[in-house]
Amino acid sequence: MITEIALLKIRKGKTAAFEEAFIKAQPIIEAARGYIQHELQQCLEDDNKYLLTVRWNTIEDHTTGFRESEGFKEWKKLLHHFYDPVPVVEHYKRIF
Repeated sequence: MITEIALLKIRKGKTAAFEEAFIKAQPIIEAARGYIQHELQQCLEDDNKYLLTVRWNTIEDHTTGFRESEGFKEWKKLLHHFYDPVPVVEHYKRIF
């Protein structure tokens, strides 16, 4: 299992619209092959910043399986226009 981490900086004044769009986007990622679970958290110090964590069976489930899917095109259409800048996405494996 791997964990995808994305720090999402949302355009000012767009957090409510982002959260509404995220609700619509959740079923897309939940249906992806290799998906396990996800969580979206809002920063307490900066309400325009969110932390998205997604657990996948393998890194390939995310990097090729999801990102090359039709579902990702819809995910991107729903969410990517809220980001400024484009988020850095990293993958982590559990050590302990």
